[in-house]
Amino acid sequence: MIEVSNISKQVSTSEGTLTILDKINLSITSGETLAIVGPSGSGKSTLLGILAGLDLPTTGTVILNGQNITAMDEEGRAAVRAGHVGFVFQSFHLLPGLTALENVALPLELQGDKDALKTAAHYLTRVGLDHRTTHYPRQLSGGEQQRVAVARAFACKPTILFADEPTGNLDTGTGEKINDLLFDLNKEEGTTLVLVTHEHNLAKRCCKRLVLAGGLQVEESSLAKPAKSPVAKPTKSPAAKPAKSLAEKPEDSPVKKKAPIKKASVKKVSVKKVAAKKVPVKKAPGKKIPAETAVVQNTPDTKPSVKKATVKKATVKKAPVKKASVKKAPVKKKVAVKPKVKATAQPKKELKQKPKAKPKATAKPKANAQGSES
Repeated sequence: MIEVSNISKQVSTSEGTLTILDKINLSITSGETLAIVGPSGSGKSTLLGILAGLDLPTTGTVILNGQNITAMDEEGRAAVRAGHVGFVFQSFHLLPGLTALENVALPLELQGDKDALKTAAHYLTRVGLDHRTTHYPRQLSGGEQQRVAVARAFACKPTILFADEPTGNLDTGTGEKINDLLFDLNKEEGTTLVLVTHEHNLAKRCCKRLVLAGGLQVEESSLAKPAKSPVAKPTKSPAAKPAKSLAEKPEDSPVKKKAPIKKASVKKVSVKKVAAKKVPVKKAPGKKIPAETAVVQNTPDTKPSVKKATVKKATVKKAPVKKASVKKAPVKKKVAVKPKVKATAQPKKELKQKPKAKPKATAKPKANAQGSES
């Protein structure tokens, strides 16, 4: 089914050539199960991608279902994958805009299957999601999304199924259910299963195991029929036989008598309690000071007079506040304008004029006047 011959994978980096896989050889027949195990960064996922035709090795060949996929171009490898290969990824890879039924039916429709929806509904029922067919991925739990991915992988009836950490994003209980479902469908459909895992319990369920470390093939062993270990045979222990007493053994017996062990007698030391004696404490007599040396004047008990400090109040001089003289603007009184009335001609009143004083006339001689006129 799969024949791998001396494949290596190298990539160029700024620091030089990095070898991811180095001379891997592998053979898997139809219906077998293979577990690829190893620490992180050992090249497990890279090897799985090369086996599925998603990537090409630097050197070596991969024969998949009788076809050399390393000699094909991308279109040729895609045609082989569409007809023989199924995938179950760690992160589900469901289309968020499609329901569970539509996600399972999509690859069938691409293959031209007219009964794609019926087949998709059948496999969703087999994984226990017949009541979730119209739900979108965001409405499903992680375990339910992975079951949809398993149904999608088996709906196309692949010859080989590749699973990359199928339970890596799930809790332990849900992961075990997915593993049971994966192996049950694998047996029913008769497919070849190749999976990458960190779980040793899951790896033990596979027929073969390939161990990688640093890109190198450390071990390839078959786990289907484990060899019986000679340690597994029950052996009678000599201690099971009833031990004979020392008195029944003959004198020339090689068993030496054990010397009796004398128990050392431990003397109890009596501890006498010492009665504590009360030591009388003598008070030192106070020395009297003679009156000659010291004169003590009895003063009446007076309370110490505390003089209160006189607090001088600071005289604060108030600054005279000058009132600002505000000149009132003269208010112009509004003069009522009387309407003009047309004056009617009235007779003027004759004013009595006072008689003006007549000037005194100078007497002119009449005769002279007349002579002049002539």
